[in-house]
Amino acid sequence: MGFLKLFSDGSIYRSNNITFQASSIEDNTVVFKDCLFDKRFNLYLSLYNPQNQIKKKLPIVMFLHGGGFCFGSRKWPDIHNCCMRLATGLEAVVVAPDYRLAPEHRLPAAVDDGVEAVRWLQRQALSFKDSNNVKGEDDAWLNEVDFDRVFIVGDSSGGNIAHHVAVRLGSGSREMEPVRVRGYVLLAPFFGGEARTKSEEGPPESTLNLEILDRFWRLSMPVGETRDHPLANPFGPRSPNLGQSKLDPILVIVGGNELLKNRAEDYATRLKKLGKDIEYIEFEGREHGFFTHNSYSEDAEDIIKILKRFMLQTSA
Repeated sequence: MGFLKLFSDGSIYRSNNITFQASSIEDNTVVFKDCLFDKRFNLYLSLYNPQNQIKKKLPIVMFLHGGGFCFGSRKWPDIHNCCMRLATGLEAVVVAPDYRLAPEHRLPAAVDDGVEAVRWLQRQALSFKDSNNVKGEDDAWLNEVDFDRVFIVGDSSGGNIAHHVAVRLGSGSREMEPVRVRGYVLLAPFFGGEARTKSEEGPPESTLNLEILDRFWRLSMPVGETRDHPLANPFGPRSPNLGQSKLDPILVIVGGNELLKNRAEDYATRLKKLGKDIEYIEFEGREHGFFTHNSYSEDAEDIIKILKRFMLQTSA
């Protein structure tokens, strides 16, 4: 659609002239600000802090946006609105990091940035601990969060990143102490493979088709690699044996009319057979992005209820 152009000489053009259907929602009950989390690559995250009337410790939800690894930003209105909805609906502090985009930065750059965002959380927790729990006004949110209850939510390509972060950190995320990731939520995770699935070969969605998915993979994968690369296909011929990986609980949510439905379902089914704590939920008739593109719909309200239950169960 002209938003991204890759020329034969390797040069890349990105258009900033993007028209969004949604506008940013204003909610005075949530305070948000930007923080630099990776100086090397000048990466920022947005921090959403809901008003804490009960003065209880709030969980942390890290939201990884989608966009086929090639698009997306925490600043986009639909991403902003989604984070606002998660903050108010879940009564949680939401951390929404950007990550390096392809094709300028091919995978595993985005996965590395997802891990680095968790490390940023760890640095905040350790700094807060070392300062004897006393912080200035700009860091007041540190007094209100429970670093022992962190949840990572990823949408589409963000769901792919969440999977790989889960594998890297393992059960208990001990290398990130005192941060403790309790669970992962994958919203229509963007997985791939050379063999087509039934849903991929089915009718296209209103805003997504197989040609676009393939193009995202060509732009984001390491040069010369196929869709069976471990970063695309968790169960590909060269992928690690997930049966040997210790994973925290995972929740997979997908729309019934999504091209990615079968891959998400297969992912959950295989992990379940390997003895992993995983749940699969399908929303009949829904297409890709039905939550993030309309975070205040009835479907979104149902997802918030599902996430609340998941967070309660995995915090016990």
